[in-house]
Amino acid sequence: MKRKIFAEDHSSLISIYGDMAAVFKDMGDYSKTLEIYEKVHQILEKTPPLMQRALTTYYNNMGVVYKHMGDYWRALDFYEKALQRRKTIMSSELQSITSPKTPSIKPYKPLSRATTCGNIAKLHTSMGDYSEALVLNTRALKLKQSRLYSNHPLLPNSLDNIGTVYKAMVDYSKALEFYEQALKIREAILPSNHPSLAISYSNIGEVYSSMGNYSKALEFNEKALQLRESTLPLDHSSLANSYNNIGTLHKDMGNYAVAFEFYQKALELRKTARPLNHSNLAVSYYNIGKIYQYMGDSSIALQYYKDSSKNFAKVLSQNHSSSATHYDIMGSVYKNLHDYPKALESYTRAFKIRSKTLAPNHPSLVNSYNCARQVYSKMHKYSKADEFLGPPSKINTNSLSMSHSSLAISYNNLGVVNANMGYRFKALELHKKALRMKEKNLPSNHPDLATSYNNIATVYKQMGNYSEALECYEEALKIRQNILPSNHPLLATSYSKIGAVYNAMGDYSKALEFYGKGLELRNNVLQPNHPSLANSYNSIGTVYKNMDDYSKALSFLEKALVIQKEILPPSHSYNQQLVDEIDYVKSHI
Repeated sequence: MKRKIFAEDHSSLISIYGDMAAVFKDMGDYSKTLEIYEKVHQILEKTPPLMQRALTTYYNNMGVVYKHMGDYWRALDFYEKALQRRKTIMSSELQSITSPKTPSIKPYKPLSRATTCGNIAKLHTSMGDYSEALVLNTRALKLKQSRLYSNHPLLPNSLDNIGTVYKAMVDYSKALEFYEQALKIREAILPSNHPSLAISYSNIGEVYSSMGNYSKALEFNEKALQLRESTLPLDHSSLANSYNNIGTLHKDMGNYAVAFEFYQKALELRKTARPLNHSNLAVSYYNIGKIYQYMGDSSIALQYYKDSSKNFAKVLSQNHSSSATHYDIMGSVYKNLHDYPKALESYTRAFKIRSKTLAPNHPSLVNSYNCARQVYSKMHKYSKADEFLGPPSKINTNSLSMSHSSLAISYNNLGVVNANMGYRFKALELHKKALRMKEKNLPSNHPDLATSYNNIATVYKQMGNYSEALECYEEALKIRQNILPSNHPLLATSYSKIGAVYNAMGDYSKALEFYGKGLELRNNVLQPNHPSLANSYNSIGTVYKNMDDYSKALSFLEKALVIQKEILPPSHSYNQQLVDEIDYVKSHI
């Protein structure tokens, strides 16, 4: 109606265009959103000075869209323009309010500056610049505290933002401190069934999950779900978020069937949402694909990952960091299917995206480098790896501050790269640095510590230092036994690694004991054709062969071959290697 009455550039259309842009943004159609906001900008440029305050809102909205698109530098530019305008307007209006000539002008609210500071802080968090994010979030909180009473409903949001930064910095005690402060305010001013309490429960649950305290994490996430189910419509998107969070916890605990059930609930809800949120759909498809992958059904996993890809493609720019994450996922699936050319294509895409958008030492870039090099290594194309990715020496951690929260990740990834290339002393040094960093920042039973002990043990085993390898593998097993359910597949991995060391040491009875524990656990929790079962049968068969018990060796090796033929192409080299091994055993019976 307004467009029929007013010209296309009339200021009265600003609100209509704003509403239209918001709808397209919710639909994930960011190019259309930007197009409409550009019309708003053209109108604002022609409006009187008193209307120019709306430019600040325009800059802020543009920042939000570019943030969703993953174009953080453009988003930062618009947020900073918004902040600068708010400062300018505040300054001019505080001066003019004392003049009798402008009695109708009200001072610009300082709380708007807090909002912009918070927006810029979120960008810095997304970019991994946690120190700057912390400074800006703290400034936003202080601006609010200077204008609001102590239990004001606007304060929990700022406290949550600070908690999120501390969580990203792996300072879980500080993260809990701020999340609990936010919860305390919400509990003081809101009814006991208010949906906002669920936000606090979820945040606290995430921290406990990161700490490896899955029972506590489940407790808080279930509280969030119960509250949402009792107060929100059955198709509300927040319910899908709760289902997703609980599904992830069960996945981490090894309860794949339960995880699948919750992930499926989240997917069904997200399919019916209007407008469709393609980012959330992509996450749901990915999560279900991951469960199939864990259960050993890589072909179905790949289909879900492809569905995830289609949805990501609808909302993400080509350089968006989440696109890189998606290519990592696809690369992982193709690698598991032993389709190395396609795996390499996916990993290389991820590496190129991150090379354009991240600092050279960003841990995510190091991870992409590591994944791509691993595939080149599988294909025995080391010179090609150097040609397309550069040598490992081009990625270093010298420019990172020792307080950088992701430094341990970089050390870990570089350690894996160097180990794959045979640089074992360098790999050992890097893995030990990663372990020291984690020990400073994580609880003593955190699962990431077990990962570091495993990495160190693997290098020691490659070096023939079996006593040190055994000690580190046992340390990893001890941590996992303390925090994981007794049927978790990672325990089977630990048993198998310890069995491999005993086998290398020639202690075959001990090797069979630990390989047997791993096989028993895997038989209880995995699909009959899972590749990990083939590995267990193969390992036990190899031990019996080493003991010259060829009849038992044949039994286990043939079981391994049956599984491998189900999951690998007939011409795959792994099948031929196993056939050769079986022929050797048969010749000695």
